[in-house]
Amino acid sequence: MNYLKIVSAALLVLVCSQAKSQDTEFGKPDKPAKCKNIRSGKFLRANYPEGIWYMTIKGNTQTEYFNNGKDYIKSTLVFVDDCNYKVIVLEKSDKNDPMQVGDVVNNTIVETQDNLIKLHSKIGNDQFEVIYVKEKK
Repeated sequence: MNYLKIVSAALLVLVCSQAKSQDTEFGKPDKPAKCKNIRSGKFLRANYPEGIWYMTIKGNTQTEYFNNGKDYIKSTLVFVDDCNYKVIVLEKSDKNDPMQVGDVVNNTIVETQDNLIKLHSKIGNDQFEVIYVKEKK
């Protein structure tokens, strides 16, 4: 596994999503954060087309979809507590994707507001901020 390739590609994806998510403001964040909102549902990124990326969480399984749903990364979620969890990659469809089976991403939810979830993702020594928009039913 080439760790630098993984981190570089993850950085590119997360930096792009961070740039898009900067448009989403947390005017009145929930106090305390409603971390359990991440436990199930469909999630998008603010101002990011669903055809490029979306994610579903059901039970302890997270599946990220890319390329209009043609490619995916399926992971298991291990919750440390309500606001901290690990994402462990189980399988993927795109052999060229830098994420590898067994890779671990540590996530901490830092803020929520209504259907918005702001979290810090840590891959190795690199940390990124991501904002998910939970699709309302």
